[in-house]
Amino acid sequence: MFEEKISLSKYSSFKIGGPARYFLEAKNVEEIVMAMNKWRRLLMPKILILGGGTNILFSDEGFNGLVIKIQNSKIKIQNDNSKFKIIKAEAGAPLSKLVEMTADIGLSGLEWAAGLPGTLGGAICGNAGAFGGEIKNVVKEIISLDISKSPPQLIKRGNKECDFDYRSSVFNNKKSEIVIEAILIFKKGEKKFIREIIEKNINYRQERHPLEYPSLGSTFKNFPAAQINQSGEVQPLKAAHLISEAGLKGVSCGGAMISPKHPNFIVNVLNASASDVKNLIELSKNKVYNQFKIKLEEEICVI
Repeated sequence: MFEEKISLSKYSSFKIGGPARYFLEAKNVEEIVMAMNKWRRLLMPKILILGGGTNILFSDEGFNGLVIKIQNSKIKIQNDNSKFKIIKAEAGAPLSKLVEMTADIGLSGLEWAAGLPGTLGGAICGNAGAFGGEIKNVVKEIISLDISKSPPQLIKRGNKECDFDYRSSVFNNKKSEIVIEAILIFKKGEKKFIREIIEKNINYRQERHPLEYPSLGSTFKNFPAAQINQSGEVQPLKAAHLISEAGLKGVSCGGAMISPKHPNFIVNVLNASASDVKNLIELSKNKVYNQFKIKLEEEICVI
């Protein structure tokens, strides 16, 4: 059932990472349950759930345990009324597919995710967001699988029970739970207007993000409602601004570089190692703290 010594760099948008000791692509709950039964017999405690690999920095040494890549990706429209439409989507569904599908049928709620990589499950775990939108705003219900139980148990949660916060959810803390599927609710809108917003957001990313290099997107979290502008409005304090002001644009270590285009991106410009990236993460944290007495917190997951 398990493959062995599979390079994790192939499953990372960063193109970095050593081998997983054991690896499994799971297409449904039944395959996950079968994997957990076998896993318990191996008596190895380490397990990692992988979605799109767009937010994880894998170690150069790899992962000495089992990596389960979630591959369920069905999307189904459940109902239709005058104002809203409900969609049932599995955790492995690509965000890009959901954005396109909802836009095609005139549903508003995911325009902010246009151009984002990754899967629905990963977006839910980290409450992904951009341009003022967040995944929590379209979540009605989540089904997860608690693999700490024997046998594993399905758990249903409503939106409020998911404890969504800035780039976090209950699933960040409950490492033994795997997001399986979600019920999403959308408002009906005008297709042309939805498409205009999507194109605007994609163009913004293409102009301001270093998409020409492998990366994990934003390395550090921003600070919501952290500063007041000249008009007296409360605005978020951007990690990119702090890193830029600390003079770190374009600084490199080995094959990794702090992007001059967007300094909250660390990019793989020349076969970077995880150690190269970790060195730039620590340099950024130290420089920003020494200059501004502000502690940067990683948005990415470092394994």
